[in-house]
Amino acid sequence: MVRRPGAAIDLGSTSVHLLVARLERSGLATIADESAFLGLGAAVDGPGLLGPAGRTTLAASVLGYVDKARAAGASEPIVMGTEPLRRLQDAIRIVAEVSAITSVPLHVLEHEEEALLTLIGLTAGRAIRGELVVVDIGGGSCEIVEIGPGRLARAVGLQVGAGRLTRRLVDHDPPTGDEMRALVVATDEAVDWTPSRPPTDVVIVGGTASNLLKLVRRGGDPDRPDTLDRPALALARRVIASGPAELLAAQHGLREARIRLLAAGAQIVEVLLKRCGVDAVRVADAGIREGAIIAAARAGTAWRDRLEELAHGWIA
Repeated sequence: MVRRPGAAIDLGSTSVHLLVARLERSGLATIADESAFLGLGAAVDGPGLLGPAGRTTLAASVLGYVDKARAAGASEPIVMGTEPLRRLQDAIRIVAEVSAITSVPLHVLEHEEEALLTLIGLTAGRAIRGELVVVDIGGGSCEIVEIGPGRLARAVGLQVGAGRLTRRLVDHDPPTGDEMRALVVATDEAVDWTPSRPPTDVVIVGGTASNLLKLVRRGGDPDRPDTLDRPALALARRVIASGPAELLAAQHGLREARIRLLAAGAQIVEVLLKRCGVDAVRVADAGIREGAIIAAARAGTAWRDRLEELAHGWIA
């Protein structure tokens, strides 16, 4: 029997993202994967609310993705709100309006739920074999989960993200030397976390990490594996400082809005290297949307109640 596709729509600080995929024995087979930059994080850090016009635009975008998901065969798409929906003053109205127009509930996730979904998306149900740390670097926050064989997952959320730092500290394009140094100080202060045990594997997920990897590959290291280390981060900073975001976006095949966040993103990765005591981190594409599809396929409508259990895996 062929399993129906699943779909997850994630309302994040930088973008609203749709993933439609079918769960197969080898993992998730992607059917549709697209995003729109709506800048919800800027509304959080600016006026503090989205407002009627912003809510209308957001609801229309989510409805469009729900319709695409259903057209692709996903009858019950999951819609999730993350950091901006935890902080916007009109979040209750956003939830009500999006749920009403789409006929799909909008789940506002806690930091811990977001972190556990990211872990599930990465492992796809495989049992945990070593001391693992997984970090999702978002636009407005970072979600971190650490887990090991025979112990409960420890999930936390940090109020620091690539977009949030950029809006606070970077006014120039490209960033000035003073702004880069300010990012160093602010990030070191904001990432107030260390793992409880030395990890054997550290994985970074999210658009910041994957775009940093693309930047250093096209910036002079085309054969780099799926890892970021200090030399790679130094290369990324040199590329970022070499020209305006519009030019770099054209040269490297990335979105200009994403380029503007990468100086802050590189500094977050640098601090995580230090906190975890590792020389390099792996970069992976799988994350919260993959986790939601896999969790729902495994647990049905009870997926939010079973995240802690699912985080430990069920595939030997």
